[in-house]
Amino acid sequence: MNVLKVPARTIAIFVLPCLILYIGTVFVPILVSFYTAMLDWNGISDAKFVGLANFKTLLFHDPNFWMSVKRTIMYAVFSIIEIPFCLLFAILLNRYVRKGNRLVTLYFVPVILSNVILGQLWKTIYNPASMGGMLNGVLIKLGLDSWTHSWLTEPALAMYAIYFVSLWQYFGYHLLIQFTGVQNIPDEIYEAAKIDGADGFKADRYITFPMVVPIFKISVVLAFIGSLQAFELVMVMTGGGPAHATDTIATHMYNMSFLSQKYGYGSAVATFLVIFCLVITVIINGVFNKIERKVT
Repeated sequence: MNVLKVPARTIAIFVLPCLILYIGTVFVPILVSFYTAMLDWNGISDAKFVGLANFKTLLFHDPNFWMSVKRTIMYAVFSIIEIPFCLLFAILLNRYVRKGNRLVTLYFVPVILSNVILGQLWKTIYNPASMGGMLNGVLIKLGLDSWTHSWLTEPALAMYAIYFVSLWQYFGYHLLIQFTGVQNIPDEIYEAAKIDGADGFKADRYITFPMVVPIFKISVVLAFIGSLQAFELVMVMTGGGPAHATDTIATHMYNMSFLSQKYGYGSAVATFLVIFCLVITVIINGVFNKIERKVT
């Protein structure tokens, strides 16, 4: 069988436009943001070069920033917690539900809706009962008046209310990924394992779990990096309030850049976020590479 060999020059001609576009839309803005982070600039008037002063302020003199980092990491951790449940649910759907893909499609619906729409929807649900809030209204009808709260205006609860919405929104997204991974495992492997006495959970332990590790890693990376960039949902539901109680790194960047008019400082926050995402991605890949070597 003859294999057609494509000249390297031909490959370069087709790849180059995409590469230029990728560099122009990803790497160039990162470099520009890093340069802007070394300026004392409000985005309009003349800029003053201050070197690494913005980074020094960011790392050592801005407690609100470190609180936003803590909330963002918690956001990411909560988003990862649901992935094992998505995998378990995907296994059960694949094994016991005929045409389980239809149910997966139903769960996927919130993912395709705009974050602005979902934010406004849940903001209405979380409203006090006097303002038509459905959640508090249901609790009152159930006789659980003591459980009612002003969910988005109490600093201790507001961030957890947003976490829940994010978990609800992306459950179908990770379920789809895990369900696809489980379905792609050949039935012949399970049949052979059944002959050897491995069935049910035992088959999942020695076959399903090891074979879906690469798919599981994809979900973890997407969930973690997506959560580190959480912005729209928070801005729509709380705007980072009350009293910065729901600020994430992305919302802190926005508030510093456009509300406080510290564009250089906001760029320093953005640069930190890019580096943070890169480091986390490398760590996650390293951890899962070790896991894959152990299970294979």
